[in-house]
Amino acid sequence: MKEFFDELETRSDELRLRDQFGRLRQQVNHVKAHVPAYSDRLKDIDPESVIDLVSLAQLPVTRKSELAQAQSENPPLGGYSDLTDKSMLRIFASPGSIFEPQANVEDFWRTARALFAAGCRKGDLVYNTFSYHFTPAGFMLEGGAHKIGCAVFPAGVGQSELQVQAIAHLRPSFYVGTPSFLNILLDTAANLSMDVSSLKYGLVSGEALPAPLRDALSNKGINVLQAYATADVGLIAYESSAQDGLIIDEDVIVEIVRPGTGDPVSPGEVGEVLVTPLTPGYPLLRFATGDLSAFLDGASACGRTGPRIKGWMGRADQTTKVRGMFIHPTQVATVISRHSEISRARLVVTRIENADVMTLQCQVASASVDKTSLASSIAESVRAICKLRAEIEFVNQDALPNDGKVIDDQRPIE
Repeated sequence: MKEFFDELETRSDELRLRDQFGRLRQQVNHVKAHVPAYSDRLKDIDPESVIDLVSLAQLPVTRKSELAQAQSENPPLGGYSDLTDKSMLRIFASPGSIFEPQANVEDFWRTARALFAAGCRKGDLVYNTFSYHFTPAGFMLEGGAHKIGCAVFPAGVGQSELQVQAIAHLRPSFYVGTPSFLNILLDTAANLSMDVSSLKYGLVSGEALPAPLRDALSNKGINVLQAYATADVGLIAYESSAQDGLIIDEDVIVEIVRPGTGDPVSPGEVGEVLVTPLTPGYPLLRFATGDLSAFLDGASACGRTGPRIKGWMGRADQTTKVRGMFIHPTQVATVISRHSEISRARLVVTRIENADVMTLQCQVASASVDKTSLASSIAESVRAICKLRAEIEFVNQDALPNDGKVIDDQRPIE
């Protein structure tokens, strides 16, 4: 069986850097001339001077906050894309009022490489439980599966009993989605005495994969590997069978910098992940993911020679990801603003029995408030704004510290 997706995965570091920075210079030249948001920002940059990571660090960082502001002032994409008419296939929305385009090209988000590393092969039926609604996640993985030569069942999220019935009937071999939802499906199948043993492999993303959950899935007969991707830049890194870190995609350049800056950290030091995709369509330069990670020494034991990172190690800001969806402090603030009874609140994210749980802890100034009714109303606001459910917990006045924190992610990294 073919071991690698293509020859790029085993090339030398010298060849990789020469190719990537050659493509990057073309990209910088293109965006400077044709992408309005970068024309002014790069006016003093000579594209031919960008020859290595040191010179790349002289380019400006692109942050989500800048995208949001630019899109608000200049809809739909703030001048950060030159896609028009037939070259743009779709536009998606993400939490935090960010919109992302999909170019009309095969495997636009480059997920085929990660799917292949996880065991997906031509002719497999891929059972895709990522959402096709508003966000691009479902299409991201579907595009990669089609490039490999697979049919896809667009299952989406929720309706676990109907999903189990579909799996039992269709007999797919490969799962795509969050690891926690896969665990729910397997437990549902066991409770219903439904045979879902056709599922053997999977690529999971959208949330952390702690060792106990990976082991639980393996014990239930499914070997899963992780992918690290965002709607903005597509695939960033992926896990191989060696499970020794995440291998950086061949079509991106990754930097690790001190959070909030563009300054590279020392080798092995934890910092914020910046990503520059080298494929056309949405050419973001030095895009700040807000995620923390660190480079690993050497190459993977699987034989792929690309650089590796440790994987997700937390957030550089308070933004976090729950069940595959980003939750921003501004969203929590919007929830609070809808309910004048709340004097202070904090969203606490925990993991219980391998599932993410959100609890909005609220301080209420008035003791006469009908808390049952208020809790129901607040919960509805969370669902409307964050697109996720949360438990509502009322705490004593002054129980929450006055430290500015509105999201407290208490999930263990390992």
